[in-house]
Amino acid sequence: MTPTELPGGSPSDHPGSDHPGVVPCLFVSDLHGQPRRYDRLIELVGDEAPSAVFLGGDLLPGPLLAGREGQAWTMLQTTRTRLAALKRDLGHRYPSIFVIPGNDDGGLLEEALLEGEREGIWRYAHGRISDLDGWSRIEHCDRPSVSPAAQRRGEPQDCARLYTVLGYACVPPTPFLLKDWERYDVSRYLGPVDVSPEDGIHLIPFDPEAVRYGTMENDLERLAVQVPDFRRMVCLFHAPPSDCDLDRAALDGRVVDHVPLDLHVGSLAIRRFIESRQPLVSLHGHIHEAPRLTGAWCVKIGRTLAFTAAHDGPELAVIRFDLADPQRAERALV
Repeated sequence: MTPTELPGGSPSDHPGSDHPGVVPCLFVSDLHGQPRRYDRLIELVGDEAPSAVFLGGDLLPGPLLAGREGQAWTMLQTTRTRLAALKRDLGHRYPSIFVIPGNDDGGLLEEALLEGEREGIWRYAHGRISDLDGWSRIEHCDRPSVSPAAQRRGEPQDCARLYTVLGYACVPPTPFLLKDWERYDVSRYLGPVDVSPEDGIHLIPFDPEAVRYGTMENDLERLAVQVPDFRRMVCLFHAPPSDCDLDRAALDGRVVDHVPLDLHVGSLAIRRFIESRQPLVSLHGHIHEAPRLTGAWCVKIGRTLAFTAAHDGPELAVIRFDLADPQRAERALV
């Protein structure tokens, strides 16, 4: 699937600018603390005032370290200050912002993100199921309701337009040493170059038994049983699903012990989760080069549309989509 083509049509068939939108969203990932990317993101949020913004992990230039010093802490504090100012400027038009860490961020980011949540800057989404835009989750209702997004646009909307967000930050084992956000995927299998989550570096206290025996698959199942209906669910992951265009790594020609390395490095647990649960939209990052190598930033897994905002160029990759019609999604490099 090319960057200008989506299941059911392309942006040229369904121009996003001609569609007023009911629940417009922005998705970015893997900003890695690059100031220009944050500048563009904050400009876009201020200009477009979407209903929701999703940040898919690897937010900082490196892991936060103890003592609240260094480049990563400075970047985080600057971003919180700028978003707080934007919230004052936008007032009720300020979006719901959902954030998860990535494997490069380190475990200390969790408390910092929770602090930002307490300040009303964003919502920490990892390991949680949250309402979108503060709407109540309901299965049945007797009367129409109007969402804040629709209310801002003067549009009627009934209770079928309620959405929830499931966040999960962990990735399968990698060759990198920082392991705060790594878990075994569906078993204790390791690739030829992977470092075990048990053997790497943890910047925060951890339970050795949970690391040794826990899996992403079990984590996701514990979350899934709390969700009665995935049809209006947005899943925010850092890792992509396995064996698709979104998890293609630049490992061509790499051989270990005479065995070629697998070119697809996504999560089988996330793949199975999407296949079995079929959320409306699934958001991903982590593998920066995948869109360049495959020409694809969206795949369809059953009924689910899966997007990646990973990008290996200097620009910010932004996915614009409307939950009322996600097939109109567009990707822009800004």
